[in-house]
Amino acid sequence: MNDQTNDEVGVDQRDPLTRSELHNATQERVYEISREFTQGFKFLENYPRSVTFFGSARFPENHPDYIKARSVASRIVKELKYSVVTGGGPGIMEAANRGAKEAGGNSVGLTIRLPKEQVMNKYMTSHVDFYYFFSRKVCLNYSAEAFLFFPGGYGTLDEFFEVVTLLQTKKVPIVPVILVGSNYWNNVKIFLTETLIAGQTIDKVDLDIFSIVDSENEIIEILRKAPIREYTPYNGLRVNPIEE
Repeated sequence: MNDQTNDEVGVDQRDPLTRSELHNATQERVYEISREFTQGFKFLENYPRSVTFFGSARFPENHPDYIKARSVASRIVKELKYSVVTGGGPGIMEAANRGAKEAGGNSVGLTIRLPKEQVMNKYMTSHVDFYYFFSRKVCLNYSAEAFLFFPGGYGTLDEFFEVVTLLQTKKVPIVPVILVGSNYWNNVKIFLTETLIAGQTIDKVDLDIFSIVDSENEIIEILRKAPIREYTPYNGLRVNPIEE
């Protein structure tokens, strides 16, 4: 029998929040979330034509994917006159911001505030800070003409599956999703085919949402042919409306 008291095992002895305290805390949280979305969307209005880059934050500048991301971002700015948007960190994000800045274009970062300060790259021409990951993610996915995914870890795959889910469920307009690097992304496609399609959890047509590409020229041509997103439609309903 365990005779340890709550104090001995470190159980929090604070009283639960009162209804009033919970209401006030919720209102403060809702205000901050609303402020972040408003600030983020307003910031992005300055960059109506953009391409968003995702990929590993761990790649150094001599990594082949860093070199390619830097080159592709530079060409996007020079040849297509688009802004380049990233999460503002190191690795692929730095490479894309670097290529865009060196080409004289808009090199934009949507950065995140962390308990230990995020490593921000020095190649952004402008950036906006977020506290919440989810509001930052919404803004990263909000209005781009295309999404470029380089190899990465859990964060990159999280963003990838978020984007393809939004496209699959028609929550956002159809835009190119370009997966750069067949050696990496073909393994993801094999998993989707042999596990998800085989298990009837997605349809074969869902693989058409994205393209796996190695050639820089092919990336540029896909982007060149992509339609410009003049606006992001909202066809939702007012769910569970709060009575005035």
